[in-house]
Order: sequence, then structure tokens, then C-alpha cells
Amino acid sequence: MRWLFLLVGAAVLAVVAAVIIVFPSSSERPVATTTTSAPKPSKTVATPTHSEFTDACGTFDTTTRNFYTVTGYWITPKSNPCTWRRQLQEIHRAGGDTIIRIGYGLQFRPVSDSGEIMTRDGDLDPLYKACEEDGLTCHDAAERDLKQANPGNRIGRTYVYRTDESFGADLFRCPRMEHSVKVGDRIYYRVIAPPDGSDDATCNFTKKATSYDMILVAGSAKDSLNELLDLADQFQMKVFPALPLAPRDSKVPTRANRTHIGTLTTLTRRILQDYGVRFANRESLGGVYQPFEVQMAATLANNPTLEVYADQHTIVEQELGKPILISPYLDARKRVGFGQTPAQVAEAFKALAQTGVGIIAPQDSRGTGKVGLFWPDERDTEVDERLRPVVGEATYGTAYHGSTRDYYREMAKARDEMLQAGHQVQLWANVEAFEPSGEEPCAPQGTRGQTDKKRLDQAVTMAGRYVQKIVSYMWSDFMTCGKRSLQDEIADDWQRPVAVDAIRRARDPQDGVEVSGYNLDGGTIVVEWSGGSKELVVSQVGWLDDDPLDDFPDRMVTAWVPFDWKQVPAGEWVRIGVKGASGEQATTPLHVRVSV
Repeated sequence: MRWLFLLVGAAVLAVVAAVIIVFPSSSERPVATTTTSAPKPSKTVATPTHSEFTDACGTFDTTTRNFYTVTGYWITPKSNPCTWRRQLQEIHRAGGDTIIRIGYGLQFRPVSDSGEIMTRDGDLDPLYKACEEDGLTCHDAAERDLKQANPGNRIGRTYVYRTDESFGADLFRCPRMEHSVKVGDRIYYRVIAPPDGSDDATCNFTKKATSYDMILVAGSAKDSLNELLDLADQFQMKVFPALPLAPRDSKVPTRANRTHIGTLTTLTRRILQDYGVRFANRESLGGVYQPFEVQMAATLANNPTLEVYADQHTIVEQELGKPILISPYLDARKRVGFGQTPAQVAEAFKALAQTGVGIIAPQDSRGTGKVGLFWPDERDTEVDERLRPVVGEATYGTAYHGSTRDYYREMAKARDEMLQAGHQVQLWANVEAFEPSGEEPCAPQGTRGQTDKKRLDQAVTMAGRYVQKIVSYMWSDFMTCGKRSLQDEIADDWQRPVAVDAIRRARDPQDGVEVSGYNLDGGTIVVEWSGGSKELVVSQVGWLDDDPLDDFPDRMVTAWVPFDWKQVPAGEWVRIGVKGASGEQATTPLHVRVSV
């Protein structure tokens, strides 16, 4: 029926020759016009087969209670597995179906004359002190074995990587030189490879004297990823474990250090080979997350970090066949030299998509204060007081090149271009669940403060119509901090409507308005303009489509009600809100402008 409705609607619109705009050109939904199939958004997965399960940590409820708009969250590594169980239960109860894990970085390290791993400050690193073989440090034992193969061989560079994962034999390519060393609850993995990332499969260490890189991985006797995937199976969720983070350029820390990309490629390949053997068929493994953040800027195409993305995409495609997720950040501030316009950010999106990553989830950057949430007719309004620590006392138009909605709209257009060019990529929104500062910081480190559900709803309103999924940084600690946590607010208020889009849509023979959003069932569309207001009950005068377009996030629906747009003066900004079945109103009405 949708195709018939669209044909009739198009004909009527042609007669009246009028269009509604929610921002420029917003009457056109940002859907691809190509036959190239983009990866589908992560819809809410199947209902768990059991309503609860019991393990050593207790009995856990697997039912979903609160279907909020945000369906994925970042979590930090925890040493206590019971903490993860509690977190996943809480996230699942709130309607979450996706977990993105923060991980660790590959680090280049100096080595003492006695073969001990040092910190970057020149102190002995206690994490690697226990790694010994035959009375030698693991570094010296590895160099001994290399020299036995060819006296000219040596270890030229030493790297370390810490993790709470445990790997299998497929981490190693050359068993003669590579193996694990178990010390108590810690397992060290010794990896030897050429520095250029070629990772020669012949394992011929005798032919030519060569300088090798040694990667010493400090792992765990228990594999946290396997435990997390098992737990996700119980809740029917998807997990995105973190790939190794690239070493940073010491002069420009926002860039990956090109000198170490070959070694990073080797470590990534080895880990993903291991994942491919152990986890490739796991339904709960949604993909992998590359945690190196870049700013979406006009100069991004020259950033060596994109080489990391491209190299890792190739390996992930070969070994797992699952997408890489990245989460770059925005900066819309006018008073800094590196603030970017929406058009510049759109070009950056294209550059990222061309590396082959499957999911780009830009941070909305409202939590850091680098982008504001406002409508075009609010440019002369003073910024939210919570933004003043970042942009000072200013209007939105003075402080920012554009609003969150401007940026996601342009990125959606860029995504459409990339789909037509054959790049399969999703656009997600990472809405930041914190404020630039607060009286009581949420995290043990830093100044980030607690936000509220009203502000989170506002962020969803601004970005929701342009993306395939909404995720949030992060569950721990920002969703759980404070006397009344954001988690508690969502549990009490998740049924409140959230509108994300309104367009003029005719339904023969009536003109009308189509609103997309969440929790519209049983709702009332409220239209307000200078000449009056109207409340239109969807169930009485309109219809509700609970099966929206594939490119929209899960649980988003569309409502239509009749409305005569001739009564609204041309060019006027109209407010369109929604009331829920119980009378609760959407906290952020849509601002819509009509042209005739």
C-alpha cells in the first residue's frame, strides 16, 4: 500500500505545488536510489528463549521492559564478570540490543639492557616483568631463538599489548618462534614478525639476517570475549569487540603514527585469524570496533589513520566477513580554527566510507559542547547554559557553523552517494549521554557531568530521521551516575513520544502531515502556528504505519493526519509536536517551514 500512497500523494502535491521543509530539502527522505545493498541496520534481535537464566553470579532477567530509542551502548572492560552480567541485563531491559566494547592500544616500548620491558617514561613495567623463559626475559628469549636460526637476526622494535582476552593457537603463524607463556592467571603471547606488516607465512628465519618486531601480548587465562559472547547469546544481543588501537603520533596525537602501522596490521591480522576460527559463526558477534577517533574534517583524507581503517577493513573482510564500526567526532565551533561546516563533514564521511568500514557512527558531540542542538529559527537564541564552559555566553548562530541536524542531514546525503558508488556503509548516530561538566563528575577521571533524558530525547529528535541506528557513549558510567540516574529516568519515561521528522504528505483527497518517530501509537499530532493550533488524534482521523522504511531505526513508526496547509502563511515556522496516549508530550517539537 505504501507505493500506492506515494503515487497518489505525489500527484496531489503536483497539483497544489507546495512543499514542507524541515530544514532545507528535508522533504526528501535520504534513501538510496541504487540497487547496491547496504548492510542492514541492527534490528532488535529475537526474543531470548528463556525469561531468565542462572549462573555463578545469580539469576538474571532476560525480558525487555523499556523500549527506548537508543539501542546500543559502549561499555568499559571490567575484571568482575558479574559486573558485565548486571550491565547487559540493565541495557537489555532498556531496549538495548548492541554492546560496543572499549579496548586497548598497541604500544611501542623501550627495552632495558637486561631485556626488561620499560614504560614510556623509562621505568620498569611490572605487567611484563613476570614473563620469563629459561631464566631469560621473554624479550631476550625471543632474540636468542632468532639468533639460533641466523646469527644476524635481531629484535629491532618491541611492542606490548594488554588485554583481558585469551587467544588460541591461531594467533601464531610460526610456532618455532611464537608461543604462549603462562604465569599464574596471566598468559603472555610472543609474536614475531617483519616490521612492514607482510607477516611472511613461510616462517623462514634462516635465509637472511633480518630485524624483526616483537609483540608481547599480556592476556588472560579466561577469555573475556568468549564470556561476553556467551552472555550476549543469553540476552540475544550483538557485541562489537575493540580492535587494537594504533600508536599515536607524538607530535599530532589525533593521528595514527605511520611508522607503526605495519606492526598494527600484523597484530590485527593475527587476532582476527583467531576470531575467525573461534567466533566467525557466532550470532552474537556483530562486528568489530576500531576505537581510534578522528575528527570529521576537510583534511581527513590525508590522515594516516585512514590507512589503519583501510588495512583493518581488508583483514576483517577476509577473516570474519563482518563490519568494522568507527565513531569519529564533530566540531562545529566557529571560534576555533578547526571547526568544520556541515559540507566539510560530509566530505569527511565520504573519505571514511571509501576505506571500507561498514558502520560510521559519528559522535553528535553535544556532550563535549562541540555541536549544539537547535533549529534554524533558534540561531539568535542564547546557547544552553550547560554549553557555556565550552563556547561562552553566545547565541547558537554565533557559536556554531550548524546544528546537529544540519550535520547528520549532510552525512546522510553523502552516504547516499557512497551507496550509489558501491560502498556498503551504514550511518549511525552516537548521542553522547553526558554534559561538558557537572557538579559531580560521572566518571572517576575527567569532568564530564550527568545529563537528563529530555536532552537525550532532543538529540534523538535532531539526528533520528537520518540514521539507521542510535547508540550512545556510554552506559558505564554516564547512564548510571547521580542520585537519580539517566537509567532510572528512562525506565520511568521511555513511553514518552519522540518525533524526528515531519513532511507534507497528501492522501487523496486530503492534504496532510506525516510524522515519524517513536511511541506514536495512540498519539495526537499537535500543529501550532501564528494563526492557531490543532490537535489531531491519529486513531480517529489518520493512520499509523508501524512498518517504516528499512533505512529507519528499529521501532520507529510513521503517523499521518489530515491538515490544510493553506491556513499557514508561506515561509512561517510551524511547530509540530506529539502527545502520547496517556497525555505525555514529546519534549522537543519539530520546527517546520512551509513554502507555497
